[in-house]
Amino acid sequence: MLILVRTFLLAATTLYQAVACLIEDSNPPPGKRFDVGGHRLHLYMLGEASPSIILDHSLGGVEGYLLIEQLATLGQVCIYDRAGYGWSDHSPYPRTSNQIVTELDELLTQAEIRPPYILIGDSFGSYNVRLYAHRFPHKVLGIVLTDGLHETGMLTMSLPLKLLRLFFISGFFMSVLGASFGIIRLLKICGIFEFLKPELKKFSVGAMNSVKRSFCRPKHWITMIREMLSLDASARQLSARKERFPFPVVNIKAGSFFKPACWTGCLPLQGANLLREQMHGELMNISNICIQLQAKESSHFVWVDQPEVMIEAVKTILDEVLTSQVPNP
Repeated sequence: MLILVRTFLLAATTLYQAVACLIEDSNPPPGKRFDVGGHRLHLYMLGEASPSIILDHSLGGVEGYLLIEQLATLGQVCIYDRAGYGWSDHSPYPRTSNQIVTELDELLTQAEIRPPYILIGDSFGSYNVRLYAHRFPHKVLGIVLTDGLHETGMLTMSLPLKLLRLFFISGFFMSVLGASFGIIRLLKICGIFEFLKPELKKFSVGAMNSVKRSFCRPKHWITMIREMLSLDASARQLSARKERFPFPVVNIKAGSFFKPACWTGCLPLQGANLLREQMHGELMNISNICIQLQAKESSHFVWVDQPEVMIEAVKTILDEVLTSQVPNP
Protein backbone atom coordinates (compact mmCIF):
# COMPACT_ATOMS: atom_id res chain seq x y z
CA MET A 1 0.00 0.00 0.00
CA LEU A 2 2.80 2.41 0.91
CA ILE A 3 4.48 1.75 -2.43
CA LEU A 4 1.23 2.59 -4.25
CA VAL A 5 0.88 5.85 -2.34
CA ARG A 6 4.47 6.84 -3.13
CA THR A 7 4.00 5.96 -6.79
CA PHE A 8 0.81 8.02 -6.96
CA LEU A 9 2.44 11.03 -5.30
CA LEU A 10 5.44 10.84 -7.64
CA ALA A 11 3.16 10.59 -10.67
CA ALA A 12 1.15 13.57 -9.42
CA THR A 13 4.22 15.78 -8.89
CA THR A 14 5.63 14.77 -12.29
CA LEU A 15 2.33 15.66 -13.98
CA TYR A 16 2.28 18.95 -12.09
CA GLN A 17 5.80 19.71 -13.32
CA ALA A 18 4.82 18.99 -16.94
CA VAL A 19 1.69 21.17 -16.77
CA ALA A 20 3.56 24.00 -15.01
CA CYS A 21 6.28 23.96 -17.69
CA LEU A 22 3.66 24.10 -20.46
CA ILE A 23 1.99 27.09 -18.81
CA GLU A 24 5.33 28.86 -18.36
CA ASP A 25 6.34 28.16 -21.95
CA SER A 26 3.09 29.68 -23.22
CA ASN A 27 4.31 33.07 -21.97
CA PRO A 28 6.94 34.95 -23.99
CA PRO A 29 10.41 35.41 -22.45
CA PRO A 30 11.34 38.86 -21.12
CA GLY A 31 13.93 39.31 -23.88
CA LYS A 32 14.62 37.91 -27.34
CA ARG A 33 16.18 34.64 -28.53
CA PHE A 34 18.82 34.54 -31.24
CA ASP A 35 20.14 31.59 -33.24
CA VAL A 36 23.87 31.14 -32.61
CA GLY A 37 24.44 28.05 -34.73
CA GLY A 38 21.56 25.59 -34.43
CA HIS A 39 20.41 26.62 -30.96
CA ARG A 40 18.98 29.83 -29.53
CA LEU A 41 20.27 31.99 -26.69
CA HIS A 42 18.06 34.32 -24.70
CA LEU A 43 19.17 37.94 -24.32
CA TYR A 44 17.47 40.49 -22.08
CA MET A 45 18.41 44.17 -22.35
CA LEU A 46 17.53 47.19 -20.26
CA GLY A 47 18.77 50.78 -20.43
CA GLU A 48 19.93 52.85 -23.35
CA ALA A 49 23.03 54.80 -22.41
CA SER A 50 26.49 53.77 -23.58
CA PRO A 51 28.50 51.67 -22.85
CA SER A 52 26.95 48.21 -23.06
CA ILE A 53 27.37 46.18 -19.89
CA ILE A 54 27.49 42.42 -20.55
CA LEU A 55 26.96 40.08 -17.58
CA ASP A 56 28.05 36.43 -17.61
CA HIS A 57 26.52 34.43 -14.77
CA SER A 58 28.04 32.11 -12.21
CA LEU A 59 27.96 28.34 -12.67
CA GLY A 60 24.29 27.45 -12.58
CA GLY A 61 23.34 31.04 -11.89
CA VAL A 62 20.93 33.39 -13.61
CA GLU A 63 21.52 36.15 -11.08
CA GLY A 64 21.61 38.97 -13.63
CA TYR A 65 17.82 39.28 -13.39
CA LEU A 66 18.28 40.41 -9.78
CA LEU A 67 20.64 43.25 -10.76
CA ILE A 68 19.56 44.47 -14.16
CA GLU A 69 17.50 47.46 -12.98
CA GLN A 70 20.32 48.82 -10.83
CA LEU A 71 22.95 48.29 -13.53
CA ALA A 72 20.71 49.88 -16.17
CA THR A 73 21.22 53.26 -14.49
CA LEU A 74 24.85 53.09 -15.69
CA GLY A 75 24.41 51.94 -19.29
CA GLN A 76 22.69 49.44 -21.55
CA VAL A 77 22.72 46.15 -19.63
CA CYS A 78 22.68 42.83 -21.46
CA ILE A 79 22.15 39.66 -19.49
CA TYR A 80 21.98 36.38 -21.31
CA ASP A 81 21.19 32.81 -20.34
CA ARG A 82 24.08 30.57 -21.30
CA ALA A 83 22.96 27.57 -23.34
CA GLY A 84 20.92 25.23 -21.13
CA TYR A 85 19.82 27.88 -18.64
CA GLY A 86 16.72 30.04 -18.42
CA TRP A 87 15.03 30.61 -21.76
CA SER A 88 18.05 29.45 -23.81
CA ASP A 89 18.15 26.15 -25.68
CA HIS A 90 20.35 23.25 -24.76
CA SER A 91 23.64 23.28 -26.71
CA PRO A 92 25.10 20.13 -28.31
CA TYR A 93 28.61 21.60 -27.98
CA PRO A 94 31.03 21.25 -25.04
CA ARG A 95 30.40 23.60 -22.11
CA THR A 96 33.90 24.99 -22.04
CA SER A 97 34.74 28.68 -21.78
CA ASN A 98 36.04 28.72 -25.35
CA GLN A 99 32.73 27.46 -26.73
CA ILE A 100 30.74 29.73 -24.43
CA VAL A 101 32.74 32.76 -25.62
CA THR A 102 32.16 31.80 -29.27
CA GLU A 103 28.42 31.61 -28.63
CA LEU A 104 28.39 34.89 -26.69
CA ASP A 105 30.14 36.83 -29.44
CA GLU A 106 27.79 35.40 -32.04
CA LEU A 107 24.85 36.40 -29.84
CA LEU A 108 26.08 39.98 -29.46
CA THR A 109 26.69 40.17 -33.22
CA GLN A 110 23.22 38.83 -34.06
CA ALA A 111 21.61 41.22 -31.56
CA GLU A 112 23.64 44.15 -32.98
CA ILE A 113 25.04 45.10 -29.58
CA ARG A 114 27.88 47.40 -30.52
CA PRO A 115 31.17 47.38 -28.62
CA PRO A 116 33.03 48.43 -26.59
CA TYR A 117 31.69 46.44 -23.65
CA ILE A 118 32.12 46.41 -19.91
CA LEU A 119 32.17 42.72 -19.03
CA ILE A 120 30.98 41.40 -15.66
CA GLY A 121 31.93 37.83 -14.81
CA ASP A 122 30.50 36.25 -11.67
CA SER A 123 32.45 33.25 -10.31
CA PHE A 124 32.74 30.82 -13.27
CA GLY A 125 31.62 33.68 -15.50
CA SER A 126 35.00 35.27 -14.73
CA TYR A 127 36.66 32.58 -16.86
CA ASN A 128 34.36 33.40 -19.76
CA VAL A 129 34.74 37.20 -19.72
CA ARG A 130 38.51 36.97 -19.37
CA LEU A 131 38.76 34.59 -22.32
CA TYR A 132 36.40 36.84 -24.30
CA ALA A 133 38.71 39.79 -23.57
CA HIS A 134 41.73 37.79 -24.73
CA ARG A 135 40.04 36.79 -27.97
CA PHE A 136 38.36 40.14 -28.69
CA PRO A 137 40.40 42.81 -26.85
CA HIS A 138 39.29 45.55 -29.27
CA LYS A 139 35.70 45.05 -28.09
CA VAL A 140 36.37 45.45 -24.35
CA LEU A 141 36.42 48.62 -22.26
CA GLY A 142 36.97 46.97 -18.89
CA ILE A 143 36.18 43.92 -16.77
CA VAL A 144 34.52 43.34 -13.40
CA LEU A 145 35.28 40.01 -11.72
CA THR A 146 32.94 39.02 -8.89
CA ASP A 147 34.81 36.66 -6.53
CA GLY A 148 36.34 35.21 -9.67
CA LEU A 149 38.27 32.03 -10.33
CA HIS A 150 41.88 31.73 -11.44
CA GLU A 151 43.07 28.74 -13.43
CA THR A 152 46.35 28.18 -11.57
CA GLY A 153 44.63 27.55 -8.24
CA MET A 154 41.74 25.61 -9.74
CA LEU A 155 44.04 23.21 -11.57
CA THR A 156 46.12 22.52 -8.44
CA MET A 157 43.41 22.40 -5.78
CA SER A 158 43.80 20.05 -2.82
CA LEU A 159 42.23 16.60 -2.58
CA PRO A 160 39.53 17.71 -0.07
CA LEU A 161 38.40 20.44 -2.45
CA LYS A 162 38.37 18.02 -5.39
CA LEU A 163 36.17 15.72 -3.32
CA LEU A 164 33.93 18.68 -2.49
CA ARG A 165 33.54 19.35 -6.20
CA LEU A 166 32.53 15.71 -6.77
CA PHE A 167 30.06 16.05 -3.89
CA PHE A 168 28.46 19.05 -5.61
CA ILE A 169 28.30 17.20 -8.93
CA SER A 170 26.53 14.26 -7.27
CA GLY A 171 24.05 16.75 -5.81
CA PHE A 172 23.42 18.15 -9.28
CA PHE A 173 22.61 14.64 -10.54
CA MET A 174 20.06 14.26 -7.74
CA SER A 175 18.63 17.67 -8.64
CA VAL A 176 18.06 16.54 -12.23
CA LEU A 177 15.72 13.90 -10.84
CA GLY A 178 14.20 16.36 -8.38
CA ALA A 179 13.42 18.81 -11.17
CA SER A 180 12.08 16.08 -13.49
CA PHE A 181 9.67 14.81 -10.83
CA GLY A 182 8.50 18.28 -9.84
CA ILE A 183 10.02 18.10 -6.36
CA ILE A 184 12.11 21.26 -6.76
CA ARG A 185 9.03 23.13 -7.98
CA LEU A 186 7.16 22.10 -4.84
CA LEU A 187 10.11 23.15 -2.69
CA LYS A 188 10.04 26.50 -4.50
CA ILE A 189 6.40 26.98 -3.50
CA CYS A 190 7.38 26.17 0.09
CA GLY A 191 9.99 28.95 0.01
CA ILE A 192 13.13 26.81 -0.06
CA PHE A 193 15.14 29.44 -1.95
CA GLU A 194 14.45 32.14 0.63
CA PHE A 195 14.99 29.68 3.48
CA LEU A 196 18.46 28.74 2.23
CA LYS A 197 19.34 32.34 1.31
CA PRO A 198 17.19 34.84 3.28
CA GLU A 199 18.89 37.76 1.49
CA LEU A 200 16.83 36.87 -1.61
CA LYS A 201 13.75 38.38 0.06
CA LYS A 202 14.98 41.89 -0.78
CA PHE A 203 14.58 41.34 -4.54
CA SER A 204 11.38 41.82 -6.53
CA VAL A 205 8.96 38.97 -7.18
CA GLY A 206 9.42 39.35 -10.93
CA ALA A 207 13.20 39.05 -10.74
CA MET A 208 12.99 36.07 -8.40
CA ASN A 209 10.50 34.29 -10.65
CA SER A 210 12.94 34.54 -13.57
CA VAL A 211 15.63 32.92 -11.43
CA LYS A 212 13.42 30.22 -9.92
CA ARG A 213 11.97 29.26 -13.30
CA SER A 214 15.37 28.06 -14.50
CA PHE A 215 16.15 26.04 -11.37
CA CYS A 216 12.89 24.10 -11.75
CA ARG A 217 13.98 22.73 -15.14
CA PRO A 218 16.06 19.51 -15.51
CA LYS A 219 18.14 21.10 -18.30
CA HIS A 220 19.41 23.68 -15.80
CA TRP A 221 20.99 21.01 -13.60
CA ILE A 222 22.22 18.99 -16.58
CA THR A 223 24.03 22.12 -17.82
CA MET A 224 25.53 22.67 -14.36
CA ILE A 225 26.96 19.14 -14.49
CA ARG A 226 28.35 19.70 -17.98
CA GLU A 227 29.98 23.00 -17.04
CA MET A 228 31.41 21.57 -13.82
CA LEU A 229 32.86 18.54 -15.63
CA SER A 230 34.42 20.93 -18.19
CA LEU A 231 35.86 23.25 -15.54
CA ASP A 232 39.43 21.97 -15.89
CA ALA A 233 39.26 22.21 -19.69
CA SER A 234 38.11 25.83 -19.35
CA ALA A 235 40.97 26.51 -16.92
CA ARG A 236 43.51 25.10 -19.37
CA GLN A 237 42.11 27.27 -22.16
CA LEU A 238 42.75 30.33 -20.02
CA SER A 239 46.16 29.18 -18.83
CA ALA A 240 47.35 29.30 -22.44
CA ARG A 241 46.73 33.08 -22.45
CA LYS A 242 49.57 34.93 -20.74
CA GLU A 243 49.17 38.52 -22.00
CA ARG A 244 48.09 41.23 -19.55
CA PHE A 245 45.05 43.35 -20.32
CA PRO A 246 45.62 47.00 -21.27
CA PHE A 247 42.22 48.07 -19.86
CA PRO A 248 41.06 48.29 -16.21
CA VAL A 249 39.98 45.24 -14.22
CA VAL A 250 38.05 45.55 -10.96
CA ASN A 251 38.37 42.44 -8.83
CA ILE A 252 35.68 42.05 -6.14
CA LYS A 253 36.78 39.92 -3.20
CA ALA A 254 34.14 38.42 -0.90
CA GLY A 255 34.70 38.00 2.83
CA SER A 256 34.33 34.21 2.75
CA PHE A 257 33.27 31.45 0.39
CA PHE A 258 30.28 30.52 2.56
CA LYS A 259 28.82 32.35 5.50
CA PRO A 260 29.11 30.12 8.60
CA ALA A 261 25.94 28.07 9.11
CA CYS A 262 24.93 24.73 10.61
CA TRP A 263 25.13 22.99 7.23
CA THR A 264 28.60 24.35 6.34
CA GLY A 265 30.34 22.81 9.35
CA CYS A 266 31.29 19.66 7.43
CA LEU A 267 32.79 21.56 4.47
CA PRO A 268 36.53 22.29 4.08
CA LEU A 269 35.94 26.05 4.38
CA GLN A 270 39.48 26.82 5.52
CA GLY A 271 40.93 25.18 2.42
CA ALA A 272 38.36 26.91 0.20
CA ASN A 273 39.24 30.31 1.64
CA LEU A 274 42.97 29.68 1.29
CA LEU A 275 42.40 28.81 -2.37
CA ARG A 276 40.38 32.01 -2.78
CA GLU A 277 43.24 34.06 -1.31
CA GLN A 278 45.64 32.49 -3.80
CA MET A 279 43.30 33.08 -6.74
CA HIS A 280 42.67 36.71 -5.84
CA GLY A 281 46.42 37.27 -5.67
CA GLU A 282 46.76 35.88 -9.19
CA LEU A 283 43.82 37.92 -10.49
CA MET A 284 45.44 41.15 -9.34
CA ASN A 285 48.19 40.56 -11.92
CA ILE A 286 46.08 40.06 -15.05
CA SER A 287 45.96 43.73 -16.06
CA ASN A 288 48.10 46.85 -16.09
CA ILE A 289 45.27 48.50 -14.11
CA CYS A 290 43.92 46.19 -11.40
CA ILE A 291 41.71 47.51 -8.61
CA GLN A 292 40.39 45.37 -5.77
CA LEU A 293 37.09 46.07 -4.01
CA GLN A 294 36.23 44.32 -0.77
CA ALA A 295 32.82 42.78 -0.10
CA LYS A 296 33.65 41.95 3.51
CA GLU A 297 30.10 41.10 4.58
CA SER A 298 29.49 38.82 1.63
CA SER A 299 29.81 35.16 0.88
CA HIS A 300 30.86 34.01 -2.58
CA PHE A 301 27.42 35.13 -3.77
CA VAL A 302 28.20 38.85 -3.82
CA TRP A 303 25.32 39.54 -6.25
CA VAL A 304 22.91 38.55 -3.45
CA ASP A 305 24.78 39.61 -0.31
CA GLN A 306 26.28 42.94 -1.41
CA PRO A 307 25.08 43.82 -4.92
CA GLU A 308 25.94 47.48 -4.27
CA VAL A 309 29.63 46.54 -4.54
CA MET A 310 29.06 45.35 -8.10
CA ILE A 311 27.45 48.69 -8.95
CA GLU A 312 30.45 50.45 -7.42
CA ALA A 313 32.78 48.25 -9.52
CA VAL A 314 31.12 49.30 -12.80
CA LYS A 315 31.30 52.96 -11.74
CA THR A 316 35.01 52.47 -11.01
CA ILE A 317 35.57 51.12 -14.52
CA LEU A 318 33.75 54.10 -15.99
CA ASP A 319 35.80 56.52 -13.89
CA GLU A 320 39.04 54.85 -14.97
CA VAL A 321 38.06 55.02 -18.62
CA LEU A 322 37.07 58.69 -18.39
CA THR A 323 40.33 59.52 -16.59
CA SER A 324 42.39 57.81 -19.28
CA GLN A 325 40.58 59.81 -21.97
CA VAL A 326 41.36 63.20 -20.40
CA PRO A 327 44.31 64.72 -22.31
CA ASN A 328 47.41 65.65 -20.35
CA PRO A 329 47.88 69.43 -19.94
